[in-house]
Amino acid sequence: MAHVTDLQSKYSKLAQEYSKLRAQNQVLKKAVVDEQATSVSLKEQLKQRDQSLRKQEQEMDSLSFRNQQLAKRVELLQEELAVSEAKGRKGKSKGDSPSQHGLETKSVFDEDLQKKIEENERLHIQFYEADEQHRRQEAELKARLQELEKESKQHQAAVDGLSAKYTDTIERLQNDKARLEVKTQTLEREAKECRVRTEECQQQLKRCQSELNRQVKQSSSVIQEKVPFNDTKYGDYNSLNVPPHNRKHQLKARDVVGQALSFLQDLVAALLNFHSYTEQRVHIYPRDSSIEPISPLNQKFSQYLHENAAYVRPLEDSFMQLHQSITEDTVTVLETVVKLKSFAEHFSLYTHFLKKLLPYQLKSLEEECEAPLCTAALTAKNQELQRDMKRVTSVFDKLQNYINILALLSVRQDALPQSSISAVFTQLAACLHSLYDAIKEMSKHYNQKASLEQELPTITQKLCTTSECLLGSLASLTSSTGKIATFFSNNLDFFTSPGYSPRGTTATLNPLQAENMLANKKKAAAYIHAITKPRPQSVPYREALSNRRILTSSTESREGLSQQPSSQKLTVCSSPLPVGLLQVQQSQEKIARLEQEKEHWLLEAQLGKVRLEKENQRITDLEAQLAEVLGRSPNSQAAPASSIAQSHEEAEREQKAGGKEATLCTSLVGMLCTTPTVEHVGDEESREQLIKTHYMARVGELTTQLQISDSKAVHFHSECRALAKRLAIAEKSRETLSEEVKLANQNITRLQDELTTTKRSYEDQLSMMSDHLCSMNETLSKQREEIDTLKLGSKGNSKKNKGR
Repeated sequence: MAHVTDLQSKYSKLAQEYSKLRAQNQVLKKAVVDEQATSVSLKEQLKQRDQSLRKQEQEMDSLSFRNQQLAKRVELLQEELAVSEAKGRKGKSKGDSPSQHGLETKSVFDEDLQKKIEENERLHIQFYEADEQHRRQEAELKARLQELEKESKQHQAAVDGLSAKYTDTIERLQNDKARLEVKTQTLEREAKECRVRTEECQQQLKRCQSELNRQVKQSSSVIQEKVPFNDTKYGDYNSLNVPPHNRKHQLKARDVVGQALSFLQDLVAALLNFHSYTEQRVHIYPRDSSIEPISPLNQKFSQYLHENAAYVRPLEDSFMQLHQSITEDTVTVLETVVKLKSFAEHFSLYTHFLKKLLPYQLKSLEEECEAPLCTAALTAKNQELQRDMKRVTSVFDKLQNYINILALLSVRQDALPQSSISAVFTQLAACLHSLYDAIKEMSKHYNQKASLEQELPTITQKLCTTSECLLGSLASLTSSTGKIATFFSNNLDFFTSPGYSPRGTTATLNPLQAENMLANKKKAAAYIHAITKPRPQSVPYREALSNRRILTSSTESREGLSQQPSSQKLTVCSSPLPVGLLQVQQSQEKIARLEQEKEHWLLEAQLGKVRLEKENQRITDLEAQLAEVLGRSPNSQAAPASSIAQSHEEAEREQKAGGKEATLCTSLVGMLCTTPTVEHVGDEESREQLIKTHYMARVGELTTQLQISDSKAVHFHSECRALAKRLAIAEKSRETLSEEVKLANQNITRLQDELTTTKRSYEDQLSMMSDHLCSMNETLSKQREEIDTLKLGSKGNSKKNKGR
């Protein structure tokens, strides 16, 4: 049942954890969806930013190109202005008409130049504003990019943590699943074993029933043929049968009496000390006999106390004789224990001694109360001690009566009915407990009295030591009486149970039956001793050990000699010792097994060498590839620069040659021919390409990470669903298996109970039949003896008649 409750608690824990994981899975799904939406929005924003960036770059390129054109146009105009001024100076001497024409053209050029300058300023302002706006947008995009990278890192950390957590939970669930599968397999095996056992028990029960039926039939046929009547059927006849000897009861009785003897010895020693120290106290207080004579009452009391050993010592001696009389070859019941009568007589004498001491004890305490230094508290304690003395004496009187009743059965068997013996023992146990309580109260009151006496101004050292000794004797007396009361209560069932009685009755055992029982026991012992055969002498243990060592050493030496190095195998000659042959076979098997292991490990070492060579080769290849990559990287970086420089030099060479490609730009001022620089265009394209590749790589990484997290979440969800299904299936199978196990256990217990009841009933019937057969055989033998005696008597009478 405890195993089932453990499984249920574990299943409930697993269900709770599964519900938690399911909730966390939903949260993780929502987080993944949110991250996907944010990534899509970020992608769109990134595309928009790229488009705006490209537009601004195109505008910057066009503005820079227009600025260059305007700068060249201004230079050309300045050159033309200088040329025109030079021509104007030369042509001053000429007429006024050419000067007016030069002034008009100069004014036109000035106006055109002013417009171009204003347009150039406006373009410069627009370019500066566009540049500033581009820088701000670039800074904002960089900040946004950093924030997005931080958020992506945080999301990645959260995803990693959740994945680690889910992996731990999945591993734990898998372990629980494996453990549950193992438990289900064990339960299935146990159920199969239980089924097999039930079948075996049923077969055994059938065999026992058939065997018992056969024995009952045989016994009933024997009883019908051999036994004329059953003498155990009637109590009067059965009481005449001799009961069997109970050795266990004898050993228990001797043990119990031995324990009681040790407790009684402690009690006797405590009583002797108590009476002796009481006598010393009488000589010291209330009058010190060394200074002044004590009162006649205390003299008489001291004289009686001096005789305590004559009444206390015989208790120990008589009980020791009782213990010595109980042996294994005796019958110990109340009717046969004769030594208990002497103990009861000595206990009665000691009780009369206590009764004789009681009035003197009371008067002595009253004399202490009449002392001039006796306080009211001391007087109260003395009165309590008087009541305690009376109670102790009355309890000893009750004990004497009960012990005398028990000892009377050894003299008169009909003095007490069998039904009253248990009541006597119960009352005796109650009296022992009351004696313990009375002595305990007396010890407590005497302790309080001694503490009060120590406060008196006239207290002497002699009285203090005597009081301490008296308190010690009372403490030992309390402990010994408590031990006796506890011992008697624990063994009360043994005292009240009948140790010897004929089978089927509760009648008491008389001494004549005890003598017959012991005589039968001696006869049976002599018969067994006569029929026992002496056993042959066996080899001593040490000698057998030494022979075994010699044998093992000889077999080992023989094995070493028979080993052949050429074939690496052992060949053993035929030996008369089976032990040596067995050892040789075992050693051969061990050598073969070791050779197999050696070959296995050699193959493993070869495989390891091959793997090591492959790994070394792979490492060298990787190192070579790495060196190649590192050697190519500076050349690859310098290649675009060299190509750009070569193209720039070729363009310059073509321009010098006069075959350069020009770009014509027509305007109101004139024509402007410009040639784009290859170096500037290459830098811009490489920069744009680097930014584009960087952002595309980051976007690809984010998408792959999101796809991986999405796939992991889906995998975890499917695993959780599969585990939940397996858990439900395992729960159902566990419930069915537990029900089957319960039914099997119930069937087994029922069959075992039926088997035990049938066995017990058949054994009781067989024992009764055997007893009846024995009794009938005895009666038949007696009748045959009587018939023989009667035949002999009739023959003698017939002879006498013939003689007459």
